[in-house]
Amino acid sequence: MWEVLRRRPEGLKFRRQHPFPGCTVDFYCPAAKLVIEVDGDSHSMGDAPERDSARDQWLAGQGITVVRNDAKDVMRNLDGVVLSILEASRR
Repeated sequence: MWEVLRRRPEGLKFRRQHPFPGCTVDFYCPAAKLVIEVDGDSHSMGDAPERDSARDQWLAGQGITVVRNDAKDVMRNLDGVVLSILEASRR
């Protein structure tokens, strides 16, 4: 996914592994205030869902939208995932 996002689709600059207080997100677009997360199987195990939810709520409180994508979807349908990211950036 980074190979696509680093090319600045629709002129949007994304940062990879961007730090926020208490966490690091997979990708962040400051202009759109948009976080992109790619979730593998581990995100459904143990207390990960609760931690992800708490982090998403904190980010939302900062005015940041979080879009979560399943890693399998990224591997199977990268173009579709990128289109959904670009749609989210317009909101």
